[in-house]
Amino acid sequence: MKSGPFLFLTLLLTINVCGQNVSKIGMTTRGFADETRPDWSGRAPRPIATTIWYPADAPENEAKIVLGNPDNPLFIAGAAVRGAKISAARERFPLIVISHGTGGSALQMMWLGQYLAARGFIAAAIDHHGNSAAEGKYRAQGFVLWWERARDLRVAIDDLLADAEFGGRIDAGKIGAAGFSLGGATVTATAGGIFDLRGFEKFCASSERDATCEPQPEFPGAMKEFEELRTKDASVIESLNRAADSYRDRRVKAVFAIAPALGAAFTQSSLSSVEIPFQIVAGEADATTPPRTNAQKLARSIKKSAVKILPGKVGHYTFLAECTDFGKTILPICRDEAGVDRAAVHRTVGQMAFEFFKANL
Repeated sequence: MKSGPFLFLTLLLTINVCGQNVSKIGMTTRGFADETRPDWSGRAPRPIATTIWYPADAPENEAKIVLGNPDNPLFIAGAAVRGAKISAARERFPLIVISHGTGGSALQMMWLGQYLAARGFIAAAIDHHGNSAAEGKYRAQGFVLWWERARDLRVAIDDLLADAEFGGRIDAGKIGAAGFSLGGATVTATAGGIFDLRGFEKFCASSERDATCEPQPEFPGAMKEFEELRTKDASVIESLNRAADSYRDRRVKAVFAIAPALGAAFTQSSLSSVEIPFQIVAGEADATTPPRTNAQKLARSIKKSAVKILPGKVGHYTFLAECTDFGKTILPICRDEAGVDRAAVHRTVGQMAFEFFKANL
């Protein structure tokens, strides 16, 4: 047990907010890779770029983290001390792996990662190859071959547990997963949901179809491009042959899904077989992943699930990072409906996630 000046310093770096111990937040990155899968160019291993937030012992204050041009950013991701030492207040911390939405990025989920890290978790968000704005180029495969993202989470957990700095500080018996939008579908697969492409096609041909059936605004031409690859590209063909595989990772003990997409893209039997605690939250005004065909549909099928629909005008993109005034002028996804406080929604959902993982890990 630490004592003397070191303990006093640790206490100084921790404040109490609403009865919770809130630490300073450290932040770092890892360039993990999956040697068993090629990237979509076929020239290198699949990248699993990972951003990590964690409780930190740091004398300096957190610096603002932004997305876009640093001189005129679009989003404010959060605040953290880059490269800070992980806190010595505990020997090991629970781990939460985080999956971003369609065309998003790890930093778009920093609001959740930093909230959990400040309260005693290690949080690690993955930039999903071909589907991440952080890469600078989208790939059709990254938008269509959804199950590859669940494999990304598995590799990230493997590599984090083996990491020289973080491996020994993670409680391997306390691992959870959280995801937004397509990331919500990703963590559903990690919990045991199995994709059903034919079932999803039938849903999209029915009167029940929703916006998840449409071309996604981040990459409207993805399906057209993909059709040219599906019978010619060896890695695409190989992936399609694994579409109906299970990507359950039994190390993941609890899942938190935010405005999950593809509620109709899983087999009913696989959802009914999910055995771990599963919390879902969505906005009532979400027209991109409407709760009725996504969040609520998953909740009806998963036995150990609970769903919370945030009332009023909370929409899909409210769960992205906070926007700057400049971002609001040029990006529609930055403009919430009147009366919606994006930062307040983030705090509400962050607290829900904290309480959920604290109770179930």
